Amino acid sequence: MSHLPQIKIPATYMRGGTSKGVFFNLADLPEAAQQPGPVRDAILLRVIGSPDPYQKQTDGMGGATSSTSKTVILSPSDKTDHDVDYLFGQVAIDKPFVDWSGNCGNLTAAVGAFAIEQGMVDAKRIPDNGVVEVRIWQANIGKTIVAHVPITDGKVQETGDFALDGVTFPAAEVVIDFIDPADKDGSLFPTGNVSDSLEVPDIGEFEATFINAGIPTIFIPAEQLGFTGTELQDDINNDEALLARLETIRAHGAMKMGLIKDLEEAKVRQHTPKLAFVAEAESYVASSGKAIASESIDVLVRALSMGKLHHAMMGTAAVAIGTAAAIPGTMVANALKQQSSSSVTFGHPSGTLKVGAKTMQDNGAWQVDSVSMSRSARVLMEGWVRIPGQTLNQ
Repeated sequence: MSHLPQIKIPATYMRGGTSKGVFFNLADLPEAAQQPGPVRDAILLRVIGSPDPYQKQTDGMGGATSSTSKTVILSPSDKTDHDVDYLFGQVAIDKPFVDWSGNCGNLTAAVGAFAIEQGMVDAKRIPDNGVVEVRIWQANIGKTIVAHVPITDGKVQETGDFALDGVTFPAAEVVIDFIDPADKDGSLFPTGNVSDSLEVPDIGEFEATFINAGIPTIFIPAEQLGFTGTELQDDINNDEALLARLETIRAHGAMKMGLIKDLEEAKVRQHTPKLAFVAEAESYVASSGKAIASESIDVLVRALSMGKLHHAMMGTAAVAIGTAAAIPGTMVANALKQQSSSSVTFGHPSGTLKVGAKTMQDNGAWQVDSVSMSRSARVLMEGWVRIPGQTLNQ
């Protein structure tokens, strides 16, 4: 048996928000991987270290969580008024597939910096000191995002004193605007209702809000799931029977949203929709040991990602939270201290996050103009990733 040597591919390992992933310039990928298909997926799987039945991703760059099993491919945009095309791949940990069905809001915070460093932003638009707006085309969902990237002495500023719950060290603040983040077919509420019911055979019937903003999301009152809304990862992620129950609920919600045709399809669409549960604000202790006072938050939200409770909050789900909070009658708005709000601070397992949404009604239909939040980003390592040459023989 012949053994091909390893190949190396230019790559940058970056943290964005509370996630981290491997970033590629499309032009640096092997030619066969510059188009969607099995070769590209095989390369990304091998880079991250999947599929791994041990669920550790020891032989790759992944960190064995949904937040750290991520890849990004960027290229200069040919779309008017955009700088860069951003394609996100959520890599399954123990299964051989890459989910391309949605965006990663957290890694969005790192896209602007990478685009600048790769020369994808016109140098004339970059100030010596100040902020540059990087105009991003999110290719997975066909939406525009604007990242406000700080610049110091003509270079991307990564260090600073902005603290983000879920990230240990402070960094520079990057404000992200998600423009018109509703589903690209214009359907903010796919069932036509701000609140609905979800019947799951052998499990129960739940009040729910199904929303397409940032990422398709299902919001259910925490108490209807047997939760308080103050849960941390260890309260849920060690209970396989509970996780299976929640996945069944998510799958039925995906069917109701029209995202899948049958329940089996949910097994290969783990990234979307997200399942989240909400509750009225109350005090709790975050995973870091930080005390979160009920007076400092408007609502409690927990969300699952790739079958596990997320350690903080997905940026795209935060877009959905902000949007739902601004619209009366949704499960999120019903749990608020006030009926609805254009800006809310919600509590998640790692702490708190503030998000603001601009919404309006047009002939009775709700629309969302934009959602904004602050994140941070940092380059962790840059150079090359190496994978066995056999990976290209897909």
